[in-house]
Parts: sequence; structure tokens; C-alpha cells
Amino acid sequence: MNPRRGKRQLQPLHFVYALTLLGQSGFRGYRLLLTFYALHLGASAFTVGMLLAVYSLMQAAAGWQVGKWTDRAGCRRPMLAGSLVGVCGFCIPFVWQTMAALFAAAVAVGIAYCMVHVAQMNAVGLLSKTDERSKNLADLSLMFSVTNFSGPLLAGFSVDYAGYAAAGLWFAAVALISAGALLAGSRLLPEPACSADDSGGRLRELLGNRALLKILLVGSLVFAAIDVFQFYVPVYARGLGLSAATVGIIMSCFPAAAFISRICLRRLLKTAAPEAILRHSFLLATAAFVAFPFFENAYMLGVLAFVYGFGLCVGQPITLILAYETTAAGRTGEVVGIREGVNQVSRVLAPVAFGAIGLVAGLMPVFFTGGAMLVWGALLLRPGNLAR
Repeated sequence: MNPRRGKRQLQPLHFVYALTLLGQSGFRGYRLLLTFYALHLGASAFTVGMLLAVYSLMQAAAGWQVGKWTDRAGCRRPMLAGSLVGVCGFCIPFVWQTMAALFAAAVAVGIAYCMVHVAQMNAVGLLSKTDERSKNLADLSLMFSVTNFSGPLLAGFSVDYAGYAAAGLWFAAVALISAGALLAGSRLLPEPACSADDSGGRLRELLGNRALLKILLVGSLVFAAIDVFQFYVPVYARGLGLSAATVGIIMSCFPAAAFISRICLRRLLKTAAPEAILRHSFLLATAAFVAFPFFENAYMLGVLAFVYGFGLCVGQPITLILAYETTAAGRTGEVVGIREGVNQVSRVLAPVAFGAIGLVAGLMPVFFTGGAMLVWGALLLRPGNLAR
């Protein structure tokens, strides 16, 4: 291979990584901004929950169609359209300062985020050689981890410096910069994976792949487990009488561990199969989650949160890697979109289901049920099961 040519092939991937850091910071921080703004307008906790549910369900509803679009038209158009739709959505609450406007913004920004997110994941897969795809998708997940920090920071500073109504303009500016970068570097993005007039097959054909169904199920368990942790661990910690600052420190151990685990993931993928890594990470997360109700010390809760985050958060990139490897060429965007939809549905349903368990039986069964859910995921990943 010509070394110069190999060097040029890295440039498109770096361009997508840079777009991810820029654009996703806005979209990932907007959930927090919606919460801040809704509470400022006097919304109840139920209304805030419904608002965030709409944001997630829009991503779920658009996932498959956006994925098909990326297969047929390439990744540039969905990413550009998502950035521009996001600009409009971010500006809606500035023009109309009502709860109805926040719901309209949640619809627009949720769809826009789906366009950008699915296209970026598919772009990295298409730009990667087969033997490098796992490493490159792991690197992309590291970019997502960075935006999990930068997004909330953007939300917090924008509210403090500009106020609730004008904060969305900061997000709109980020989306506009992202759109400009896309236009300038469009030649670096991959070509369509299939012909524009190719039907791409039916959804039923994809869902007939039993291995893919298992991978989608495992991925949904990861998202469900993350959301249950983010809701119930603060409830448990506050019930112990810990201060809000202490609870915040405990919760911050989770994303810190997620970031570290994704740095380690590239090395882990060189030594073990993705299914084996994910199976052991599920068991590690199970042990941490089940142990929570047996400890009341803040330091131990922080350690458990770190272990839980380290074990669980390799699940998102690995399920993406497995889904990509299981899919036929020309339909990878569809599968990435379906995966996004399934994951977002689980984000809506899991807190409701576990909330019902907590209401009827108390907090202890919530932790044990969550642990059982993760053990089930580990069993789905036992050697040879995905191939059956």
C-alpha cells in the first residue's frame, strides 16, 4: 500500500470525529436545556418527563427512515438537513416562550438529532476497512463520551449568561457552524452505500435476522440500565440523607468511568471478541448494581457508580460494532437507524416499568430486577448464541 494514500484515508475519519464533537455537543446538551426551561416556566415533574419522552420518541420514530436515507443518498445530506432543522428547533423557544413551543422544539430537535447521529455512525462504518471498523467505532464512542461532558456544560453556561429564552441561540450557533463545516468538507464523507432507486428491502427482512434481533435487544438493555441508574441511584442516595452535592459527585463517577472504559476498549478489542467483552462487562455491572442497596457510605457508592459505568458503557459501542458486522452491505444505515429507534424506546419505557416496580415493591427489588436484566443480557451473549 502507498503510505501517502493510507495517510489520506485517515483524514475523512478525523473530519467525522470533529463534526461529532461539534454537533453532538449541542444536541446532547439540549435535553438538559429543555428541562431547565420547562421548570422555569413552572412545569411539573410529569410534564418535564413527557417533554423528554417526546424528544426520545421522535428519534425512535425517525430512525429507520433516516437510516435508509443515509444508505441511498450518502451521509452528507442527512447530516446537513439535521443541522439546519436543529437550528430551527433551537430557535423556537426564543420566539415563543411557552410550554407548547418547548414541545414543538422537542419534536424538531429530536428528529434533527436522529438525522445527524445515525448519519455520523454510518459514516464511520462506511469509511472503515473491515479489520479497522471495530477500532474506529470505538473511537467514535469516545467522541460521544466527550460530548456527554461538553453538552451539559454548554447548557449550563448558556442559561447563566444568556437566560432561558436566548440559550437556544447558542445551540443554534453551534449547529450553524456544524452545517458550514459540512459544506466545506463534504467531499470527505462517504458515497451512498446503495443505488438511489434501490428499495433496500423490507423491514421484515432485517428483523428476520435472529442474530441482529438479539444484538438490538442487548443494546436496548444497555440503555434501559443506564436510565434506571440515573433515576434510582439519586433517589436512593438522597434517601440516605446525602447532600445534593455529594449525590452529584457520586453520579459524576459514572460518566468518568464511561470515558475511561472507552479509552480502554480499543485495547480490549485486540485481545478478545466483542461478545466476550460485553458479556463480562454485563456481569461486572450486575455485581455493582446489586450491591448498591447494601452500602450507605458515600465513598462506596461512588466506587460502585464508577464500576457500574466502567462495565456498562462499553455496551453502546460494542452493540454498534456487532450490529454493523451482522448487516449486509447497503443496509447498514437502516440497521443503525433501527438500533437508534429501539434504544430510544427503551429509554422511555424502562423508567416507567421500573418506576412501577419501585412503587409497588420498594427500592430493593428495583436493584435486583435491574441486575437480573443484565444477567439476561450476559446469557444472550454466551459463546455461539448470536450465531444460532
